[in-house]
Amino acid sequence: MTIKRHETPKPTRIRFGGDYNPEQWAEELWAEDVALMSEAGVNLVTVGVFAWAELQAGPGRELSAEWLDRVMDLLAEAGVGVDLATATASPPPWLVHAHPEILPVTTTGVTMSLGGRQHYCPSSPSYRDAAVDLAGRMAARYGGHPALELWHVGNEYGGGRVHACYCEVSAAAFRKWLRGRYNDDIDELNRAWGTAFWSQRYRHFEEVGPPRIAPTISNPTQQLDFARFSDHELRACYLAEREVLRTATPKVPVTTNLMGLFQPTDGWAWAAEMDLVSVDRYPDPADPDSHVQAALVADLTRSLGAGRPWYLMEQAPGAVNWRPINVPKNRGQFRAWSLQAVARGADAVLQFQWRASAAGAEKFHSGMVPHSGVDSRQWREVVALGAELQNLAPLAGTPVTAHVALLLDWESWWALGLDSRPAQLRLPELLIEFYQPLFDSGTTVDFAHPESDLSDYRLVIAPALYMVSDRAAANLVDYVASGGTALVTYFSGIVDPDDHVRLGGYPAPWRELLGLDVEEFSPLPQTETVPLCGPLAQPGSAGRRWSELIRLRGASVLLEIASGPLAGQPAATVHRYGRGAAYYLATSPDAPTLSALIAESTSQAGVPTTPARPVGVEAVERGGHLVLINHTDAPVDTDVGIEPRRDLLSGSLLSQSVILPPGGALVLASPDFL
Repeated sequence: MTIKRHETPKPTRIRFGGDYNPEQWAEELWAEDVALMSEAGVNLVTVGVFAWAELQAGPGRELSAEWLDRVMDLLAEAGVGVDLATATASPPPWLVHAHPEILPVTTTGVTMSLGGRQHYCPSSPSYRDAAVDLAGRMAARYGGHPALELWHVGNEYGGGRVHACYCEVSAAAFRKWLRGRYNDDIDELNRAWGTAFWSQRYRHFEEVGPPRIAPTISNPTQQLDFARFSDHELRACYLAEREVLRTATPKVPVTTNLMGLFQPTDGWAWAAEMDLVSVDRYPDPADPDSHVQAALVADLTRSLGAGRPWYLMEQAPGAVNWRPINVPKNRGQFRAWSLQAVARGADAVLQFQWRASAAGAEKFHSGMVPHSGVDSRQWREVVALGAELQNLAPLAGTPVTAHVALLLDWESWWALGLDSRPAQLRLPELLIEFYQPLFDSGTTVDFAHPESDLSDYRLVIAPALYMVSDRAAANLVDYVASGGTALVTYFSGIVDPDDHVRLGGYPAPWRELLGLDVEEFSPLPQTETVPLCGPLAQPGSAGRRWSELIRLRGASVLLEIASGPLAGQPAATVHRYGRGAAYYLATSPDAPTLSALIAESTSQAGVPTTPARPVGVEAVERGGHLVLINHTDAPVDTDVGIEPRRDLLSGSLLSQSVILPPGGALVLASPDFL
């Protein structure tokens, strides 16, 4: 996949700041805000994300933005750059009043109302016209402003309670999209959707509608196409605004904030249209493994941008407000997770938000300036982090190298999540299961689209890659034949892009590659496990979630089911193919057994090893600089090597052993760094 983006000069510093919403506060406070930003080392703020109602008083009206002029000038004078939003994420009441048809409709036919945010149908011409008009006015007014550093279109596309709209406007747009996908051939749609089943054959496109709630299960390919369409319509909103901005300000990069492993929006397709990939990341401080999930999102975001530096657009300095129980970050956690983002390729660490709101739905969401003011632990941590990030300029713009890739395709994820499958599999859960042992071993991971060039990776892992195109299937075969190592899991390679089963035995496109046939799926009840034995078995090895009836055709067994109805059936295999090797996993093993399989496959693949670190100590290299972070709640003794290396955070020369406190971190400069 080709990534199209705006070319920008190599950055010379890490950006630090957050969402700044001056419209929520009296103007007398703005000068204090700017002074505090200087104290905290803030050099970039996002402005205007939800300011549409304050910027425009009615349809087609000129901007009433004198207040924003003054804010932009204040920030420019203080040397603070602006990620200026087009403010189109939340339509103002006057637009809804003038065009009530922009409100989204649920699959059950309920019209959502005004009063929250993101209350618009992405296909609505009235919404799109107003949004593009506003973006054009913002570009005309601020395109030459010295504070402008980046354009921020919309906000968290697809977020909120409704990820797609099922109104009549959307239905008409869906039919138009289908005509384009199927070359205006209703017979081709009928073939793709398998409408011979349940008497669903359509005579013409006007009979087709969205997959609204039905008495029984809706057509799965209709649901899949509607997911594709809904993602396309959201992206069309972004692209319409982006084109206005690019025309007016061709040298200013454009972005919008993705949300990591967020199912409704195809990260690959979105990143291809962004000059700079950015993400919002909110791991749960109450989850002891949250730092692993945060690392996964960082690696995913970097991968979506083809390895280029990315921006952490939002994180919480403390607690959020939207979980059932909103636990604040532990002491040092804000720093640790921020440094983790930089280590994994971020060139900006931004927060939501600068000053915690006094009113509204997010008033209990933490801010860099909390309700308690600057005499607070949170503010002191903000100031300390801002100072440290200034010391990490040598990391800005540098790459992160990975030798292992996890295959991820949003369209396969959409299809995997539909109903009437052998079992409900949660792809994020599967991804983290494979990511965890790699993280623990200090192995950096990329994500890759199944059709992309895989030749730079020693090991490629395909967890539940349910749907594959012919091109993706051949791509993995060619990769292994050329000397690569692949690890494929159960329920991969099962259907084509129309969600039609690939016949002849599972997984049809990879049976020769894997050296086996899967005759039958045997998913396991939620509380049931099967004992495992074999060369890779660990004490108490067990599989859960899935098992299969397999016929071997050349593969060697690494794990097998030890007892029960499928006793003797393979649970993990390896098969030499061409110059490479293909592993297959037919169950979800316990963590030690999966770690053993990962270690076996990485060794076979020749993935470079890293020095052993204590459990909970993250190690990742960026641009030759080694970042070590202690995510445990106890001090750990960490080996930093015999040769002295400078810690960029403290400036000290270190060698041999260093005690890292809870939340502690080191950024050891590249040996050739002066």
